[in-house]
Amino acid sequence: MNSGKLVFAQLMEHLPLHTFRRCVQRYPSKYPTKTFSHLDQFLCMAFAQLTYRESLRDIETCLRAHQAKLYHLGIRGNIAKSTLADANEQRDCLIYMDFAMSLIQTARKLYGSDSFAVELEQTVYALDTTTIDLCLSVFPWAHFRSTKAAVKMHTLLDLRGNIPTFIHISDGKMHEVNVLDILIPEAGSFYIMDRGFTDFARWYTMHQAQAFFVARAKSNLLFRRVYSRSVDKSTGLRCDQTIALTAPKASEDYPQHLRRIKFYDAEHDKHLVFLANNFDLPAL
Repeated sequence: MNSGKLVFAQLMEHLPLHTFRRCVQRYPSKYPTKTFSHLDQFLCMAFAQLTYRESLRDIETCLRAHQAKLYHLGIRGNIAKSTLADANEQRDCLIYMDFAMSLIQTARKLYGSDSFAVELEQTVYALDTTTIDLCLSVFPWAHFRSTKAAVKMHTLLDLRGNIPTFIHISDGKMHEVNVLDILIPEAGSFYIMDRGFTDFARWYTMHQAQAFFVARAKSNLLFRRVYSRSVDKSTGLRCDQTIALTAPKASEDYPQHLRRIKFYDAEHDKHLVFLANNFDLPAL
């Protein structure tokens, strides 16, 4: 018979519970804690996330099926759908947001010296948006379409350790490029974005903040070539150009030169065109 700790309990051992308790004290709640503590709530929701539970009923059924093991998981309270629902509704979500931010700070220090696909000293972020579909009758406030509800989650990911450093949840109608107005650029860092984030005025704001961006270029981009650098086409590179925007509004929004790099992806038989404001790194 295995006398060791359960895997879930071993994972939860790494949590700084003193920090968690400080977060709880910061946001007091009238909801009783003796029978179902904040830690019980956190462990139940963490278990649900790690095991892909899809509803409160699913969480309750799964945990109650292993009633004898709950103590060893660290859960002391009674598991019930109504208890979970009341705790999630009445306790302040900022408790868990603050706790998550403290864990992110710890994780970023641990992964700060790790390398990844590109050897760069600067921090590299990936910015993207995903749409989460919701039931319109349950979430009528999440406006998206006439017969459909949704929210959008805008996430900034630190590629060293794949750690989320910024998350913004909006209604489904908010265009992803608007999140650039909320994001505070970090000088010297790189931000990788897809074509949905194309906005030259916002990119120029990032440029003035001394942050670098790399984004896919749209096929209808209007520009003139200012200078071309030599490239080794055997690596997949097709061109490395300095360009100036020629469309009236685009040239007004971004009056500086941009770097345009074209790359042939042989694996997927596809040409990729990138725009960037960094002229120092090798094109590849």
